[in-house]
Amino acid sequence: MKTSVCLSLLFLLTACQPDSAAVDTAAPTARKPSYFESDKRQAATPVKTQTPALSAIRSRADFDLLSRVYEQDSEYEIPHVLFLIDREDNNRTDYINTPKYRLHENYLAEILKPMPTRKELLEQYRSPNRRFLFGTISWQNSTQEYVYEFWEGDKITPELLKLAEGRLKDSFFAPLRYKTNSLWQETVAAQSKVPFVTQESLIQNFPYLPLHRGKAVGTLRVITQEDDLYDVGADDIIILKEVPLVLPPVAGIISEKPSTALSHVNVLARGWGIPNIYLKDAEKILAPYIGRRIELAADAKQYRIAQTNRNTAAKTFSDGLSLPQPDTTDYNLRPLANLRREDSRYCGSKAANLGHIRAHIAGSNVPDGFCIPFAYYRAMMDKLGINAATLAQIETQSGGDNRKRRTALLALQKKITDAEIPSEWKRTWAEQWLSQLNSKGVFVRSSSNSEDLPNFSGAGLYTTVPNVTGENALAEAVKQSWASVFNYSAYEARRIAGLPHDSVKMSVFVQQSINTDLSGVLVTVNPYDTAQKNTSYIAAKRGLGIRVVEGKRVAEQAVYNRRNDAVQRLSSSNETTALQLDENGGIREVPITGGNVMNHDQIRRLDQAGQQIKQLFGNGEQDIEWAFAGGKLVILQARPYLNGGR
Repeated sequence: MKTSVCLSLLFLLTACQPDSAAVDTAAPTARKPSYFESDKRQAATPVKTQTPALSAIRSRADFDLLSRVYEQDSEYEIPHVLFLIDREDNNRTDYINTPKYRLHENYLAEILKPMPTRKELLEQYRSPNRRFLFGTISWQNSTQEYVYEFWEGDKITPELLKLAEGRLKDSFFAPLRYKTNSLWQETVAAQSKVPFVTQESLIQNFPYLPLHRGKAVGTLRVITQEDDLYDVGADDIIILKEVPLVLPPVAGIISEKPSTALSHVNVLARGWGIPNIYLKDAEKILAPYIGRRIELAADAKQYRIAQTNRNTAAKTFSDGLSLPQPDTTDYNLRPLANLRREDSRYCGSKAANLGHIRAHIAGSNVPDGFCIPFAYYRAMMDKLGINAATLAQIETQSGGDNRKRRTALLALQKKITDAEIPSEWKRTWAEQWLSQLNSKGVFVRSSSNSEDLPNFSGAGLYTTVPNVTGENALAEAVKQSWASVFNYSAYEARRIAGLPHDSVKMSVFVQQSINTDLSGVLVTVNPYDTAQKNTSYIAAKRGLGIRVVEGKRVAEQAVYNRRNDAVQRLSSSNETTALQLDENGGIREVPITGGNVMNHDQIRRLDQAGQQIKQLFGNGEQDIEWAFAGGKLVILQARPYLNGGR
């Protein structure tokens, strides 16, 4: 018999609704209730009274009488009432009939003649001498309290905030806390000594977050350690107890540990188009389904699980995917200054995109480097006899056993890393390194023909070796990058996609090492709410950015709205150490103190750079790795942002 469960944010059993199109909502990031960003298909909250406003709310009944409700009858339910304070009328406070007047300005048009101009209305959010304060009071299910808040673009002052705090407490029946919606408002609240709650603290109480929505059928399995991943296949839905560094293709992901939207695992899941959710205590909640075939559906507000006997057809993530054909005949090393987008046929998109940015965006700062083209990789594979026939033997000999396949791949990688690099090659690379980069430390980065593509990300599949010093170490690092073509996760991704294993070729980008104060990833759209306009999403940590994309620990996350120059912090980074370059090569951990990673100016500069890069690459959304070093913004990578494609 088919059983099902429909679970909402607080895991209360609710009636399962018919499947419907996914809706972007503010709920997963605790954003301010907004008519403009609500789902216009929701049924309008009925008008319960014709009274335009009340001067006080003395009971829950008063609040319900005036409130509008988004996400009705769900654990994301947001009952809220607009309020207005008129400073020119003895600080009169009006609690507005919100179902009747959807915006503050609609209410003003009823009570004020003449109606303020658009410019005058905007001043009510920005001027310290404004006449009106426009705000919202809402009930927060996650913390079981009433909060009052202002639009994230509101440049409220300490004096205005204290006024609002006093007027609301005098006229509202229940305790209220101020909820900040931007870094500006957090700073003002701290200066005013007004108790407040942040978006970040509310989000931490959410037990469910959809990192990528979708549906899947598969066998539910628990992964307690990375070694368990070698026992899963593309027909499994997995519960991750920890966020792994690599992941083979699966049917769906349920993680017990929160991570950033741009960790490698989350980028891969989005690229494969599979459901991927954070669910607190997932193993405990889903215990009856472990080891069974299930259907998983994840949407913006809840997830649904149903036991099933359905089998799925052979899984494929290819959908006609084909890789660019590289030029494997040209051995010329190419300095970054000479690289353009079209040079991806020699050096892959990672290196070519960086050269294109440096050449076409004035003032852009990209660490210098040079490309070791595909020709060297092809020549080494030919020398070692690694070809289509060799690779076909791996499948034959493994007999479909993942662990045998992995053992064979490790042996193949050892064959590559043990190989001797021709002395002429080593000398050519070292001479370029000396003449261009003064033989200073370098990152040896993969730049294959299956990374940073418009239809395939390849994030986290291949190997980069950090801060390499010395001629012999450079040769060894290049071999590691070549051998990473046969990393287990990369091999599995190709196998499931139906791509020939010999279709992937690896070039190497040798790039100057720099010590960074902070690093991270910028996306030119909000991945949690792609319908939200004029926004960028940023994840950051102190030091080198390796840990940001690993996803082992949550980074500081923020959303920037360029229309109103507002920053909304989603999470903080609580790490006590950062990664820095070691003067003897490699990297080391150093202790750090707490506090915010990014400031407002840095976030604004990042957004501006993101918009320039987006425009350069045809206005497609971009996924950009960046750093700040000595106050300078540095661009380290740019690739198309994939949202449910690949």
